[in-house]
Amino acid sequence: MSLEALVFDVDGTLADTEETHRQAFNDTFLRFDLKWEWTKPLYRELLTISGGKERINHYIGTLAVPLAERARLCQLVPSIHRGKTALYTQLIADGRCPLRPGVARLFAEADDAGVRLAIASTTTAANVDALLTRHLGRGSVRQFHTIACGDLVEQKKPAPDIYERALSTLGLPADRCVAFEDSRNGLYAAKAAGLFTVITASQWTEADDFTDADLNLSYLGDVEHPLSRDQAALVGGPWLGLRELRSLHETATRDASSETAPL
Repeated sequence: MSLEALVFDVDGTLADTEETHRQAFNDTFLRFDLKWEWTKPLYRELLTISGGKERINHYIGTLAVPLAERARLCQLVPSIHRGKTALYTQLIADGRCPLRPGVARLFAEADDAGVRLAIASTTTAANVDALLTRHLGRGSVRQFHTIACGDLVEQKKPAPDIYERALSTLGLPADRCVAFEDSRNGLYAAKAAGLFTVITASQWTEADDFTDADLNLSYLGDVEHPLSRDQAALVGGPWLGLRELRSLHETATRDASSETAPL
């Protein structure tokens, strides 16, 4: 089957944004007079919970507070999250989260070849727009055939809902698309939707189990940041270009078809 679309996660995959998210959460907590601090080790644990509001709710559930106070804090979650999103988008506009090596290059290659681009992320549409606008220019979201974000589905990653929505909007079967992820939850979601999945783990997720990934790289790579010798040999070039991706995807799809073909 031909490769017709590339579907990207955002946080950690397009850019290493999680530290900026963490800072935005902590600053917003202070603005709400909450004496919470999400340290790096704690935040790494919280990243196993997909979605900002869900992460806050989960954290509240771990606090030793009376039930009435827990209920009050839970009512604050939507406001806290809105405040955090507003602050995060301001920080992103400052340019503190560059795209990871090879992301812009692969976007351009796909666009030139007529391969569609899509987003499947648990983050908000505002966060996606802020990141893409900062690095690709105003109106860059129009490069993407669909942008499927967290609140559009009932269940977030590791459930496949967000990928299934993206595929439905693209009007394509899973075997004509490739997903790009950086986390275990993202990998589970993409594979559950039937997608060939490329992992480029971030500093926050490098210890995750990516055994089921079709391809596991440090990053996509480009002229200034070529892949290591071992990874380049695996890919078939100094970085993962569209040509290499097509070849890997075609081989995997053909192998999968032969395994399911009747004897």
